[in-house]
Amino acid sequence: MKYSEAIQHKKEALEKADESVLKSYHLIISPANTGESQKYIKAFLKDPEAFNDASCKKFCTDDEYEVVSFRKDEEEK
Repeated sequence: MKYSEAIQHKKEALEKADESVLKSYHLIISPANTGESQKYIKAFLKDPEAFNDASCKKFCTDDEYEVVSFRKDEEEK
């Protein structure tokens, strides 16, 4: 999906998520390309506070994105 669609999808997902999900999982926009996504998530995990939704654009070469969620590490909570 295009970046604008990913923003809307993330917004809807956040509205539907309950508190425990929000505390336990990262919900981010990531490049749809697997290799680019892996690089982005690896960089994101080094300092999540330094990233915002638009940060993923620097890692994406084809303007295709997805919204992904994954468990936060215990020390991040």
